[in-house]
Amino acid sequence: MLEWNDYIKLLAGLISVVDPIGAIPVFLSLTENRSPADCRRTARICAMAVGIVLLTSLLSGNFLLRLFGISLPAFQVAGGIVILLMGLSMLRASPDRSRQTPEERAESYEKDSVAVVPLAIPLLSGPGAMSAVIVYSREGCANWQHYLMMGSVIGAVAFTVLLALCAAPSIAPLLGKTGMNVITRVMGLIIFSIAVEFIAKGLTALFPLLGKPA
Repeated sequence: MLEWNDYIKLLAGLISVVDPIGAIPVFLSLTENRSPADCRRTARICAMAVGIVLLTSLLSGNFLLRLFGISLPAFQVAGGIVILLMGLSMLRASPDRSRQTPEERAESYEKDSVAVVPLAIPLLSGPGAMSAVIVYSREGCANWQHYLMMGSVIGAVAFTVLLALCAAPSIAPLLGKTGMNVITRVMGLIIFSIAVEFIAKGLTALFPLLGKPA
C-alpha cells in the first residue's frame, strides 16, 4: 500500500488527466438545447460512466497486461507517452485528438444521448486516464487496502466531474475562455510531470543501467 501523500498525488494527477474543467465547453455545446433537468441528468450519467470506466481499468488492468504479455515498465513508457502528448496539447490549450477528433465531435451533435459517448468516453475517461489508473494500480503492494484507496480516489474524481458539469453554466461565464485555458495549462503541466515520471520509471526498469550513477 502506498503512503497517504501518494494517493493525494494520484487524486490531483487523475483529476488533471480527466480535466473536467476543460470538458465544460464541450458539455455546454452538446446540451445547449436541453432543459436544466436534462443537463443535470446528463452530468450524473456522465460522472457514473467515468467512475465505472476507471474502476474497470483498475480491476482489469493486471489481467489485460498478463493477457497480452505486456510488462509494467513497457506499459509505463507507453502510457507515459500518451499522457505526455495530452499534456503538450493542454499546455498549448489546443484540442487533443486522443480524446476526441473533430469528426467524432461533429457526429456527437446528432446523438440523443451524449453522457456516455462522447463525454465520458473518450473525452473524460480516455486512454490517458485509463493508463494512469492501471499504472498506479501496480504501484506498491497491490492488496485490498490499496485497491480500496484507489477506488476511493476514482470515486472522488467522478464526484469532481459531477460538480464541474452541474456547475458548468455558472463556471463558464465566471472563468471565461481565458480563465479555463489558464486552468487547462496548469493541469497540462501537472500531467506532463506525471508522464515524465512514468517514462523515467519504465525506462529505468527496462534498462537498469540508466538508473546507475555514472
